[in-house]
Amino acid sequence: MSPASRDWTKSAKRWVVKVGSALITDDGRSIDESVIGALVSELTLLRETGCEVLLVSSGAVAAGLLRLGATERPSELHELQAAAAVGQSALLRRYEEAFAANGLMVAQVLLGHDDVLARDRYLNARAALKTLLSHGVVPVINENDTVVTDEIRFGDNDTLAALVANLVDADVLVLLTDQAGLFDADPRTNADAKLIEHAQAQDESLDAVAGAGGVLGRGGMVTKLRAARLAARSGTETVIVAGREPQVLTRIAKGEGLGSWLESGSAPENARRQWLASLVTFRGVVEIDDGAVEVLKGSGRSLLPVGVKSVSGDFARGDVLLCRDAQGREVARGLSNYNACEVAQIMGLSSRSIAEILGYGGEPELIHRDNLVLL
Repeated sequence: MSPASRDWTKSAKRWVVKVGSALITDDGRSIDESVIGALVSELTLLRETGCEVLLVSSGAVAAGLLRLGATERPSELHELQAAAAVGQSALLRRYEEAFAANGLMVAQVLLGHDDVLARDRYLNARAALKTLLSHGVVPVINENDTVVTDEIRFGDNDTLAALVANLVDADVLVLLTDQAGLFDADPRTNADAKLIEHAQAQDESLDAVAGAGGVLGRGGMVTKLRAARLAARSGTETVIVAGREPQVLTRIAKGEGLGSWLESGSAPENARRQWLASLVTFRGVVEIDDGAVEVLKGSGRSLLPVGVKSVSGDFARGDVLLCRDAQGREVARGLSNYNACEVAQIMGLSSRSIAEILGYGGEPELIHRDNLVLL
């Protein structure tokens, strides 16, 4: 795809920067002081131009395993949690020392999925981060790996970084990786692979590259594509770029076309829909027919019981439902107005039949449009 002007970066004032484990720990050998030093210098320069910065840093588990003398990554959850506890303190100390040398204060922020599952906690996290920024503090953010379980984790720090972008209404999300950006083929096996310099985050053609056998899946880029789409909900632009590129953030801020820019392409959604989009877990699944899919995507209307073909899961009123089409593709998610047993009774029926079937009146919508977000 042809490049587009990056002049918008010159006016970006709130930056979320995510750095991965491979960069921070020198591919698992040790905490790379040179990478941390260069990154902190770049973030400091952004601050000096009047920008606010938030850093999402992986590497706690890897750093902890190194300090504990582990020769390979354990599979036991408690061992990984112990490594995270040991590594997080070591990692934060490095950041604290590096930022202090530049006259900046940092704050450790550990987030878990519980912090966004309830909307009041989501809003509390949002307020806390914005307050830190107002005091000139640089938040250093990671998932709370010490206590998190596989069932409730974000899954990767790309997703966490996108969530942070939503929380603070960031202008730009930079995902620093060990690749030059997003390619249209695997550059390791295809000499003709081209860097995708610019694309819309919602461009469905990118999914073909991100398939199970594609370069995105093998290279970890599939999570970055998902992150860009989540970040786009707050109007945040995403840049995927090589973290070892010299002066990478400064050059991006000056409008240089480094890496891959995935454009948000739409106005920011309200905080409630951003919150819904951020949720990783859901309690039930409904399959909806083609007509319902068209109505949701084309008209932005509510999901009615008549459009539901099947339901699974044990959920209550107010729980999150995932909506899938007949091919199993995720279409939307939202808060259910009915529990699982009630949905099983009213699915496929007109809303006018709800009172007769259930014996009491209720909302005509299974999921109201205000409580629904497209995926």
